[in-house]
Amino acid sequence: MITALAALAAAVTTPESCAALARSAPEQAIEAANQWRLTGGGSAARQCLGLAYSKLERWAPAATAFEQAALDAELAKDPARADFLAQAGNAWLAAGDAAKARKAFDAALTAATLADELRGEVHLDRARASVALGDAAAARSDIDAGLKLVPDDPFGWYLSSALAVREQNLGRAKADIAKALELAPTDADLLLQAGNVAGLGGEIDAARDFYVRAAKGAPASAAGKAAEAALAANSPGA
Repeated sequence: MITALAALAAAVTTPESCAALARSAPEQAIEAANQWRLTGGGSAARQCLGLAYSKLERWAPAATAFEQAALDAELAKDPARADFLAQAGNAWLAAGDAAKARKAFDAALTAATLADELRGEVHLDRARASVALGDAAAARSDIDAGLKLVPDDPFGWYLSSALAVREQNLGRAKADIAKALELAPTDADLLLQAGNVAGLGGEIDAARDFYVRAAKGAPASAAGKAAEAALAANSPGA
């Protein structure tokens, strides 16, 4: 008799089917991916395992699975190696290990097969790792390189604005968050950053307007709550 697990594993034979299972039933996907791996699933099975762990927010095992997928891909001369390394880097970032994240992003960027759009995103992700490691100069270099490749990514301009504040370059911080808002005018995180930058520049009315938009647009989000707190802290008599 075919067991339920064997039947499940038999149904998971492509990256798409396993990814779908990882989204809907990650615990089952872990079991199925491991069965698939043992029967020759290779890097696709390991990537699926990483996706399932990610869905469960088990970030360190996810990162390890993605790195193992990259190793399998390297042996098979599969250009997807760079994609797996990028996924590993983001999982290490989520796990709070910026050093391992930057190492994974370093490896991803050495791949000649990396598409320009993904290369730009990896530069931005490596910048986040560098900020976490206190390396502002490396972060600035990566952000500028990333924005040349993905100029329509609002998050890239947001990162640039946040770093410019650290660099005490308020003019660039303001210009970059304005560019981000051109691309995503209702994003609460961007509106919060715009409010913070305006406040640093003494533009109190503008800051309040950005905070109000963030708080009203996404009241349940972390950014919306932070904007509401900023409004309360800066209200008359506070």
